[in-house]
Amino acid sequence: MGLRSGFKLQGQSAMKSPLFSVVIPVKEINDYLRLETVPSLLKQSYSGLEIIILPDKKTNEHFPQTRIIPTLTITGPAAKRDMGAKAAKGQILAFIDDDAYPEKNWLKTSAAVFAESDSIAAVCGPAVTPATDNFRQKASGYVWSSWLGSGGAGTYRCTPQKRRQVDDYPSVNLLVRKKDFFEAGGFDCRFYPGEDTKLCLEITKKLSKKIIYDPKILVYHHRREVFRPHLKQISRYAVHRGYFARVFPQTSFRPGYFVPTLFVGGLVVGLPLAILIPILSWIYYPVLLFYLLWLVVVAHRAGWKEKSFPLALLVGAAIFLTHLVYGTLFVKGYLSAKLDR
Repeated sequence: MGLRSGFKLQGQSAMKSPLFSVVIPVKEINDYLRLETVPSLLKQSYSGLEIIILPDKKTNEHFPQTRIIPTLTITGPAAKRDMGAKAAKGQILAFIDDDAYPEKNWLKTSAAVFAESDSIAAVCGPAVTPATDNFRQKASGYVWSSWLGSGGAGTYRCTPQKRRQVDDYPSVNLLVRKKDFFEAGGFDCRFYPGEDTKLCLEITKKLSKKIIYDPKILVYHHRREVFRPHLKQISRYAVHRGYFARVFPQTSFRPGYFVPTLFVGGLVVGLPLAILIPILSWIYYPVLLFYLLWLVVVAHRAGWKEKSFPLALLVGAAIFLTHLVYGTLFVKGYLSAKLDR
């Protein structure tokens, strides 16, 4: 469950150049950490940081400025982040995934945004697909970064866009004042994914504080390959978002999250109705044609950018399947009495 703890700042000057505790939950130490995440953190233009890595088991590996804390019986990412937060020495908790790595000014830019106001409890930024991702990973990246593919979640999460205030953001690139993190109750370990949505809800509604998205607070995030890994991830998000739309409507009951379900319903029910009631065909077929044309345009843009027609086909198919999977499982989540962990 969430955390409760008192926390006092170490003087006003401490927040002018705060210490960041970068918390990374993992199953085991891997090459992403060895070759990208940790080296990118050690090359930050901001020197005030510690790194906390939380693998399942003990390891003999070591990294500079890093504490490796084996979690043993605690295995869920949310619980590991809570454990890392308890162990953190910094005034700011910087959450990032093990398959992501930050731009060199990640912490410097974050510190500047935090310094603007004590009312800013958290900052965040885009998680961009790295150029080194393979063919299938890039296809997934284009699904996430296109409005057609991720309209409900917001394309600003995957591509740099204008600065704004947000009320829900994933923990792949989320930095939170430690005192506000504990006041909000930490991550609710009943939910994964979705623990970050619950934390952001507590920050913005319970604490009445701000979460600022800045495009310069940037990380690179490796995508899940299409189709199976990508759709497996989508299925988890769909079930949890559907459930959240019912139990936490303040930030999850939004039109964009319902659109894929309406799309699936239209496909299943619309065609028989259009056949049985001809006048409805004047609505059904133009809407379906519009969707297909939009799909072709988005896929073509991805293929043109990567100079790959096969990638365009993959992106088009991935978006369509994403809508089918998400739209169907969103209903399952919405109707669930509780979520299975």
